[in-house]
Amino acid sequence: MIRAQIEVDRRADTGPLRAALEKILTNEPGSEKDPLVASWRLDLALLDRDLDAAGSLAGAVPQKEGRDFSLGVVARSKGDVAAARAAFMRARTQLEEELRVHPDNMGLLADLGLIDAALGRKEEALREGRRALELAPNAQEKMFGSCPNDVCAARDFVMICAWAGETDLALEQLEAVTKIPGGPSYGELRLDPMWDPLRGDPRFEKIVNSLAPR
Repeated sequence: MIRAQIEVDRRADTGPLRAALEKILTNEPGSEKDPLVASWRLDLALLDRDLDAAGSLAGAVPQKEGRDFSLGVVARSKGDVAAARAAFMRARTQLEEELRVHPDNMGLLADLGLIDAALGRKEEALREGRRALELAPNAQEKMFGSCPNDVCAARDFVMICAWAGETDLALEQLEAVTKIPGGPSYGELRLDPMWDPLRGDPRFEKIVNSLAPR
């Protein structure tokens, strides 16, 4: 996905991430301008549900790092449908340009699938997510860091299904992917607003609770 993938404590505690960011910002002058640090700060604000801070941080994300997508996520979380749609449409235009050059880039396809899901383009979104899944085993590029491509593509497909309103399919896929090493963690599912479309469904809560530290 476009957003940085960050490790949240398995107990759904953002303290370690917050402490790490504070250390970086204190000890490394100018680090606040680093795109990766900016993405982590944005993710932390979203995990904290501090949407005003998230909006400011999203606006500072470089365009090539997914500024419009981030703005769309914040607007969606605030319930601002018009602003979210406008931001996702801008992000979609940029992604289409990139896909014309790299039509089989699984990361770009997964990103487009999530955006199309947000825009109500259900069939296109599911098709793009499935195509990313097909490409994952043979892809040379890494989607994010050390995350195995097939696991990350599967996680993205679950999220695409959730955003597209395919709740049954999303939950079926989520139950499977959480059993794979590197799949969504308890902390991620408990805190990340990207999973909000499933939140409140008893089946989702059961999956989340099954991952809670014992």
